[in-house]
Amino acid sequence: MRWGDVMTVRDIFNDMSYGPAPESAAEALAWIARHDGRFGHWIDGRFTAAADTFTTRNPATGTSLAEVSMGTQADIDAAVASARRAATRWGRSTGPQRARVLYALARLVQKHARLFAVLETLDNGKPIRESRDIDIPLVVRHFYYHAGLAQLMDRELPGKVPLGVCGAIIPWNFPLLMLAWKVAPALAAGNTVVLKPAEYTPLTALLFAEISREAGLPRGVLNVVTGDGGTGAMLVDAKVDKIAFTGSTEVGRLIRRATAGSGKALTLELGGKSPYIVFDDADLDSAVEGLVDAIWFNAGQVCCAGSRLLLQEGVADRFLTKLRRRMDGLRIGDPLDKCIDVGAVVDPVQRDQIARMVDACTEGETYRAACAVPAGCFYPPTLITGLSPANPLMQDEIFGPVLVSSTFRTPGEAVEMANNTRFGLAATVWAENVNLALDIAPKLRAGVVWVNATNLFDAAAGFGGVKESGFGREGGWEGLLAYLKPAGKLRPIKPVAAFPEPENAEIPALDRTAKLYVGGKQARPDGGYSSAIWSPRGKLLGHVGIGNRKDIRNAVEAAHAAKGWAKTVGHARAQVLYYMAENLSARAAEFAARLRDLTGKSGESEVAATIDTLFTYAAWADKWDGVVKSVPIRGVALAMNEPVGVVGVICPDEAPLLGFVTPMAAAMALGNTSILVPSRAFPLAATDLYQVIDTSDVPGGVVNIVTGNGAELAKTLSGHLDIDAVWSFDPQLAKLIETEAAGNLKRTWVAAVSDWVDADPRSFLLQASEVKTVWVPYGE
Repeated sequence: MRWGDVMTVRDIFNDMSYGPAPESAAEALAWIARHDGRFGHWIDGRFTAAADTFTTRNPATGTSLAEVSMGTQADIDAAVASARRAATRWGRSTGPQRARVLYALARLVQKHARLFAVLETLDNGKPIRESRDIDIPLVVRHFYYHAGLAQLMDRELPGKVPLGVCGAIIPWNFPLLMLAWKVAPALAAGNTVVLKPAEYTPLTALLFAEISREAGLPRGVLNVVTGDGGTGAMLVDAKVDKIAFTGSTEVGRLIRRATAGSGKALTLELGGKSPYIVFDDADLDSAVEGLVDAIWFNAGQVCCAGSRLLLQEGVADRFLTKLRRRMDGLRIGDPLDKCIDVGAVVDPVQRDQIARMVDACTEGETYRAACAVPAGCFYPPTLITGLSPANPLMQDEIFGPVLVSSTFRTPGEAVEMANNTRFGLAATVWAENVNLALDIAPKLRAGVVWVNATNLFDAAAGFGGVKESGFGREGGWEGLLAYLKPAGKLRPIKPVAAFPEPENAEIPALDRTAKLYVGGKQARPDGGYSSAIWSPRGKLLGHVGIGNRKDIRNAVEAAHAAKGWAKTVGHARAQVLYYMAENLSARAAEFAARLRDLTGKSGESEVAATIDTLFTYAAWADKWDGVVKSVPIRGVALAMNEPVGVVGVICPDEAPLLGFVTPMAAAMALGNTSILVPSRAFPLAATDLYQVIDTSDVPGGVVNIVTGNGAELAKTLSGHLDIDAVWSFDPQLAKLIETEAAGNLKRTWVAAVSDWVDADPRSFLLQASEVKTVWVPYGE
């Protein structure tokens, strides 16, 4: 029976077919027509004249939607200048004043929800059900939520001020939602924004900018410059205070290098190859439905798509049979049809890239859904089974409706396979045994983990990755902090030089050479070189080894071997830090004398501050708590503070003992292991700590000390692919560290600390931890 024939209720139930339910595009096309199908940029509260235009098309039909301007250097400069003019007044507005504007933006998106949804589907190709029921409601939720943060932040975040002008570069897979993720926190914090939407999908950003006037958003606070990747590169190089980017890992790496040493804040939300783990006790039918959402939502063009299916062997065949049957029932076609499951791929370039990657695979078995695929920019839901973990399709992001699969035997093997990737954005675990699920979730190297669910998002719950999936979080208080900085200006730190060898040296009778400290043992430097350390009065205080890249390599191996420290409970870590404080206190006079010999200044106050710092981080070790987020589901989203991993630290010269112990203690308190390069001028203050560390029950490898030239070792530390973060307190090293860190996109922190005695512990603890959001729905 054909649709349209007279059908009885019995016929409908027997056939169970869907008829077309098209959504009208008339209002969206009318809005485009009101602008004569041509758009300039949105700068200083108005549209500029369209110039040097390119075509944005409906990917489902290939038809032209509008002509959009290609942003030039002059356009970027004008937008940044407008944002800079607006930044002073907007930044000085109160939180409640900004909250009113964000609230109005949320209401306006609600009022125009249908128009936004249809325009998004026309421009992007995603099914109208997704843009209408997921994207637009989440946009509204983000502006409402951040209106609340703006209302509260003056009291809850004292001493914080906006960064200034933020450049935001967003992708084409969630055009309006990614706008909300960037613009809402930036405006709430008091920043102004220059937004560069994706070349393929600029229209909803332009519509949002246009209606922002009705919310009372002052001119210049939001600017939108359209264009391609070249326009985005101009924005990265512009005189802005922050870049927030969502897109590919390859482009993220370029941005990291381009911003190195510029002083610009940076957050990157990049690619993923998220594991979807199904244990043998899972509700298989629910897991299949979850997988449909995980990989065929938005035609698989999702950075956190569950594109890597890992099945426990005992249920693999049964699960795959159910999955293939479900694939055959998927409906592909006109995205404006409310009955469609899978829409169009955004552009023929992307569709062809998907096809090339799949066609190049010679391993495993490929299954394509037995459903009609329309002509045009569509790609069938595809499953490739039997792949080895090293297969390129198991490692590389396809960014399309393609699922790859492998099997595992034990939970331990599942974790190993899941973490066998350079990415770390998201993961999904399906198991009816919640003890198993909650045991696995913390072991997965991912910023977000969903338990018995997938693709859950909310403005209150931080989202972001680890490893080559980027750094920074979007959503929640943690996301807002990325758009703020401490109030006030730091006084510049004067360089401190080592005392030179005198003409008439005082040489002690007994030679003393401080070795490196690696894996809980003293070790000679690989290069066999050492340098003399002199007192201000010309006394030879001793020699220290000059470490090189091989010494760093050995220290990194020792640090990884000690990663069981991360599993030690906070109370136990606190006891070790308290013990270190106790042992240092017993030798306070000795260390004070050493500081006096090294610097010519009294060392009593620095030793006292160092002991107090150890007590402070011991106190924080079991109090740097996570939170349960108030998300709109029947369940919880746990924001868990996890250690970053292996941290490399270039310690300062100006406080040789306190500046060494502060980052060491902060890293230890939260379960990190570290490789520290002490003050080059006064390294003996750190090497004297070996015995304190040895007698304080610190496991070998938790603290590793490599003396030498910090500027030279910074390059090795920053470029090492098995180090997760690098800290330095010398702004002159920023460009070197941030450039080298682009290799594995490790986190970097180059901070000028003007007063080590009053250094804020929270700033160190934030750098020593990652927020992992674990979603746990509950109920039948």
